[in-house]
Amino acid sequence: MPPSRLSAAEYAAGIRAGSRTVLGRAITLVESTLPSDQALAQQVLQEILPDTGRSLRVGITGVPGVGKSTFIEALGRHLVEEKGLKLAVLAVDPSSQRGGGSILGDKTRMPWLAAQPAAFIRPSPAGRSLGGVARATREALLLCEAAGHDVIIVETVGVGQSETTVHGLVDFFLLLMLAGAGDELQGVKRGIMEMADALCITKADHGNEQAARRARVDYQSALHLFPAPPSGQTVPVLLTSAVAGTGIAEVWQTIEAYAAATQASGYFAQRRQQQQLQWLHQSVAQALEARFYANPVVRERLPAVQAAVASGQLTPWAAAEELLGQQ
Repeated sequence: MPPSRLSAAEYAAGIRAGSRTVLGRAITLVESTLPSDQALAQQVLQEILPDTGRSLRVGITGVPGVGKSTFIEALGRHLVEEKGLKLAVLAVDPSSQRGGGSILGDKTRMPWLAAQPAAFIRPSPAGRSLGGVARATREALLLCEAAGHDVIIVETVGVGQSETTVHGLVDFFLLLMLAGAGDELQGVKRGIMEMADALCITKADHGNEQAARRARVDYQSALHLFPAPPSGQTVPVLLTSAVAGTGIAEVWQTIEAYAAATQASGYFAQRRQQQQLQWLHQSVAQALEARFYANPVVRERLPAVQAAVASGQLTPWAAAEELLGQQ
């Protein structure tokens, strides 16, 4: 039965019952750009809203090659096997801007988790709009919460702006780092480090332990130069080997301790409220932009205005004012 044949109430009932099939269909619905699908998706989200907000939301990022998939598989195994928790992994998948191809791939990156009934893995292709990813991932996160997942991991590839997006979706932001990688590989390290609630140096094994310990001291020193985080919590630097399984339990203990401390201080709830308001303003901006470009007068005038801007006959500001005046 195609997703469009289900009613909002049927979607909500299936999600609450823990149906992976209905959950997958609902996420496909929120990712759709068709107006009819979006209208139904919003009805579904309104239905399941009372069942959301009880999961722990964890963002994980790091440069390509840091071992995110292996780390998430190891952490997920710890959560499912050792802790008995239900886990969802939402991978923010920035598609190629030119060819539209996926960088991250799919569930084959986490074969053990993909086979577990207590784990749900879903890539979210970005297409050409990071804002679209933020909305679709945010709504997928709410659907997974309503389906009873205790922990939701939001993974991003680690290429810049997507980190800010994911940071605005989660309760705890974990930055994976490589030992011995130069600044040219670490990229926009400082900006992301300032957002992190913990740093984790991966691949601390196979003779790399000494380099990992040196990197830990370096990053600890660097963190002292940053402003104190708004959470009031110290940002720890952890060492892990996903292959050997060392340090994974300590990472989860760190996340749990952070959640407990920020819930006690009130920061946890405050951050979620700020995120809700941020999502509201983003939704307004996206809706206004969509309506603007859907305006038939704007669509008619746009090619000529774009040509005038491209040829230097009209400034972008004046062009925007002209188009906005058509509303």
